[in-house]
Amino acid sequence: MYDDILIPTDGSDTISETLAHGLPIAANDDATVHTLYVVDSRVTAAAGEGTSTDLERSLRDEGQQAVADVEERATADGLETVGEVQTGTPAKTILEYADEQGIDLIVIGTRGKSPREKVTSLGSVSERVVDNASIPVLVVRNAGEAE
Repeated sequence: MYDDILIPTDGSDTISETLAHGLPIAANDDATVHTLYVVDSRVTAAAGEGTSTDLERSLRDEGQQAVADVEERATADGLETVGEVQTGTPAKTILEYADEQGIDLIVIGTRGKSPREKVTSLGSVSERVVDNASIPVLVVRNAGEAE
């Protein structure tokens, strides 16, 4: 059913729960696991000229480690992996990657929000991906999140 599954990562601890759901699906379908870390260009653009290069380098290094962690876990499960770090707006870049790579399913984690956060939030990456994806998206709400 799925040949290519995208599991984006932001390097946070929530990826563990996301992988716990996404990797068994990939194993069941013998799918390739793609993982993507997006260096948020809005963050680097907001940094001062003297710090933006160092900040981007630091975020890229963080991204490489986050991608390597996902690849290691997927490989340990006997799955083929493709990992990449890109720069852009996270939700848009995830969707563009999915389209370009012929992804069949996106498995993405989310952080729970309190009612107050929901009212003041501009929307999370996972919400934007769900709202704009043309393929199935499995959203994994991580344990211990706010109701």
